[in-house]
Amino acid sequence: MGTPRTCAVVLPLVGALLTGCGLQSASTFTPQASAGAIAPIAGVDGAPITVGSKNFTEQLVLGKIAVIALQVAGFDVADSTSIPGAAPSRAGQLSGKIDMQWEYTGTGWLNYLAMPEGIPDQQEQYAAVRDADAANGISWLPPAEANNTYAFGVRSESIAELGGVASLSDVAALPVEQRTFCVESEFATRSDGFEPMLETYGIPLGDPQGVPRGNVRVLDTGAVYTATDRGDCNFGEVFTTDGRLESLDLTVLEDDQGYFPAYNMAPVVRTETLDEHPEIADVFAEITPLLTDEVMIGLNGRVDVGGEDPADVAYEWMRSVGLVS
Repeated sequence: MGTPRTCAVVLPLVGALLTGCGLQSASTFTPQASAGAIAPIAGVDGAPITVGSKNFTEQLVLGKIAVIALQVAGFDVADSTSIPGAAPSRAGQLSGKIDMQWEYTGTGWLNYLAMPEGIPDQQEQYAAVRDADAANGISWLPPAEANNTYAFGVRSESIAELGGVASLSDVAALPVEQRTFCVESEFATRSDGFEPMLETYGIPLGDPQGVPRGNVRVLDTGAVYTATDRGDCNFGEVFTTDGRLESLDLTVLEDDQGYFPAYNMAPVVRTETLDEHPEIADVFAEITPLLTDEVMIGLNGRVDVGGEDPADVAYEWMRSVGLVS
């Protein structure tokens, strides 16, 4: 899965990004939906609005949820989901080509606003990025509980033999020979990645009493999940809403020291658009409380593991919870 925190944003390249890549959906198909908890907004009368998303699974599902919701609310929605990367999606919104998209609080704070470090507390991170981005004409609506951040997963069937490990502090309490890790190369070298995480938990990399370098396998993105599932390592770097967690039966360890920044997903709307149609906030207030880690793992898995179309997954979930019919 593409991730929300690895794409650098170089806004001087806005023109090239928007003309070269375009803001065009990979699939403009969206199932027709009728009112449910989301109903037509009086006075919208087919007002135009453009929805964007990045081009990895979770963003495609969220983008289609937004397209369906705003269509049911009465907008004439231009579907510009599947934008190739964080830089052009952000540039599209700043330039006015994108009215609304889902974004991650940590991405907004670290990537777009170039703050030096993230904020692990989810509500504090949201409030900080909301307040800071307001100066850019961008309004962050309240976030979902779902938090697509870094984590470490363990095979559920091995938890008992690892002493009931449930948190990263529990890993630090294990014998050195059981502290084996699989990580992808980008995370292994980040200044806020693997090595400082181990320092935070008191098991420094390269220390024979911490995590010897021979205990670490550096793999390509995606291979970490299967390697962890095979038992090549006890603990694999994962993302907390990835669909493979469920399909491979990997349990996410608690980051009990609060090392990883918060990446809660939130609807982000151009302030000009929101001022014109403040009811947009009411539409997403029906959706965001329903988006938990468990829900997103299931939706992402239906696409990545089950091979379903993101638009179908979005519509069927919205119908199942009564948002639309």
